[in-house]
Amino acid sequence: MRNQKIRICVAGATGWAGSALCKGIINDDQLQLVSGVSRSQSGKHLSEVLGTDGTPVPLFKDVETALSAIDANVLFEFTKPDIAKHNVLTALRKGVDVIIGTSGLTEEDYKEIEKTAREKNRAVLAVGNFAITAVLLQKLAETAAKYLPDFEIIDYADHQKIDTPSGTTLELVDRLSKIHQPSDAISDDELVGPVESRGAKIHNIRVHSLRLPSYVIAIETIFGLPDERLTIRHDSGSSATPYVAGGLLAIKEIHTFKGLKRGLDSIMKF
Repeated sequence: MRNQKIRICVAGATGWAGSALCKGIINDDQLQLVSGVSRSQSGKHLSEVLGTDGTPVPLFKDVETALSAIDANVLFEFTKPDIAKHNVLTALRKGVDVIIGTSGLTEEDYKEIEKTAREKNRAVLAVGNFAITAVLLQKLAETAAKYLPDFEIIDYADHQKIDTPSGTTLELVDRLSKIHQPSDAISDDELVGPVESRGAKIHNIRVHSLRLPSYVIAIETIFGLPDERLTIRHDSGSSATPYVAGGLLAIKEIHTFKGLKRGLDSIMKF
């Protein structure tokens, strides 16, 4: 695609997922990590924080400063929902393509992001989960929804995760709702007891968010027919390793389109 290396700034470079991604970028000869954003480690070099070798990678306090100081082709957004949209829009207005790994953005956020991306002729890839097994769950669930009309989703995460449901689940709900939206045998008005116990309705799909210690990210789609049931489930372990390969793939393919795409599979070949 390009003769020169792709230049990347990672926002959230010293976080759990961001630090693993940074190490993956450093070890890939097609990519160049030029800067990082870390409010807690601003002013340091990434090698000091992560113990990496090679060319020093400076850490800045915010995306504005990082992108103004050092040119980048791609911003990889791996921070928190309260700042993510601001970071994405800032990068787009500076002519930088963006990959979003942060969950918690709303549909309204994505509408604004897509509008800005098209105005600036830039690309945004929003991925709820970079793990290949999570991508396969989504693809298999989409296939099942064509044949199995009744289903619900259980969303699992650590008890300290503030966004409910997770970005992975929201992405799946968005996809499944375009194929089929289940109808309730019993309406909410007919239920006896707290209506909330039946889960939240998102695009008319019931979602139940479980938040307990020991979970990282897991998602379960349960399809039911009379006398039979299908469960499709993805579980993440305690390390960020599963997300690195998908993150590197996203960086290498972000140049292949303009506007907004959602889901890692949107740039994969099946």
